[in-house]
Amino acid sequence: MDKEELKKKIMEFMEKKSGAKSKIYLKDLQRAIPEASPREIKNAANELVREGKLEYFSTGSTVMFGIPGKGQPVEQKD
Repeated sequence: MDKEELKKKIMEFMEKKSGAKSKIYLKDLQRAIPEASPREIKNAANELVREGKLEYFSTGSTVMFGIPGKGQPVEQKD
């Protein structure tokens, strides 16, 4: 699976889950897309963050991914 296809699958999963949960753990993405390696999923998700399609959300002990503007807002830095 190429990176663009993987990014599309990640976004489809995120949009489908955004109604129930606004933030998703990396492990949830890995379970949802078992045909891709954990490293490929992490790299694709990080690229989506750089593109502004996803955002990081820190719980203090771990990092989650979310769609910007959905769920609890991320604190803005000045």
